[in-house]
Amino acid sequence: MATLRDYRDERLKKLAALKGLGINPYPAKAERTHTCGRVAGVRSFGKLAFIRLRDQSGEVQLYLQKDDVAELDAENGILGMKQVRLLDTGDFVQATGEMVTTQTGEKSVGVKTLRLLTKSLRPMPEKLENKEERFRRRYVDMNVNPEVRQRFVRRSKFWQATRDYLNKNGFVEVNVPVLEHTTGGADANPFVTHMDALDDQQFYLRISHELPLKRLVGAGFEKVYDLGPRFRNENYSDEHLPEHIAMEWYAAYWNWRDGMQFMEAMYKDVLEKTFGTLQFKLGRFEIDMAGEWEVWDYATVIKEKYGLDIWNTSIEEVSAKLKEHNLEVEKTDSIPRGIDKLWKNIRKDVAGPVWLINTPKFISPLAKSNPEDERVVERFQPVIAGSELGNGFSELNDPLDQLER
Repeated sequence: MATLRDYRDERLKKLAALKGLGINPYPAKAERTHTCGRVAGVRSFGKLAFIRLRDQSGEVQLYLQKDDVAELDAENGILGMKQVRLLDTGDFVQATGEMVTTQTGEKSVGVKTLRLLTKSLRPMPEKLENKEERFRRRYVDMNVNPEVRQRFVRRSKFWQATRDYLNKNGFVEVNVPVLEHTTGGADANPFVTHMDALDDQQFYLRISHELPLKRLVGAGFEKVYDLGPRFRNENYSDEHLPEHIAMEWYAAYWNWRDGMQFMEAMYKDVLEKTFGTLQFKLGRFEIDMAGEWEVWDYATVIKEKYGLDIWNTSIEEVSAKLKEHNLEVEKTDSIPRGIDKLWKNIRKDVAGPVWLINTPKFISPLAKSNPEDERVVERFQPVIAGSELGNGFSELNDPLDQLER
């Protein structure tokens, strides 16, 4: 069985042969008015050859006939028909010609000239299935599995559509600091670093965009947002990455219902522009984002699922409910923490889209109380496919109330 070294040695021989013909296998520039891309496959039959060429937009077949292809022109890096055998998968080439249809009915580029742009010395794997290897070598994964590259394209469209929606609704994008002297805005462990230029002062990578954005509201920005990375030095999962992109916005003079209405419209607009549909299948969930979203009351959901009255309970009763449903009970559990675990156990089976509202004040102390029921706060959380995909509330701006809590 051939080893990676064997493949490399064989390609080095081809590289030497190309150089021996006077061809520069690594020219500095390619003419994009021609067809350029990476060789995904070569089939040569003497007077006839086929090359599968791949670029960012997709794949096309190059069709080469001996009588149509230009002769070797080493000075300009042009390959003749005989030199096609020196090509390997992973090489980059540039082709000129015209669109033709082969005898099998496939639309192809009938090649007139073929120029080598880059000679690859190591073979591209035919497949990459190991999950850890795919994440570690994402650049290889995207070449072997083109659908992965499309995820990156959709991700870019998603965030661009998000920016467009916010901007057209009067929001101003700002970039708040990534390095902070003190952390705030979330309950999370930060990454710690030091700055040599400031006498080795200690800094933290931000865990939230919140505090600088609030200062900007105080400075006179009525609608402001930031979209960028934040960092949390904690355990990771499919839902919680140590480094991730997040968007956070603030709007003066709005309350939680304004925010909830705005976000529902934004989700629909952004998803439609990103995917071209509002109907999705995510794992075991069938989701339709187009209709009016359900609204769930926190206490009612807990009562219906567990028979637990969150306003009249004890840590013993909460712990018993956790055990009854095979959920972890820890010594540090309090009533709020235990009830939150019970909610998350419900959440994992929610297809959505659902708005969770009327969160108890003892779980969310930094939101305004609901004047209709002082036990709950004006908070809204979108739940889709078993996950909370956002969090918003009417900010508590009464300093005395905040101090008391």
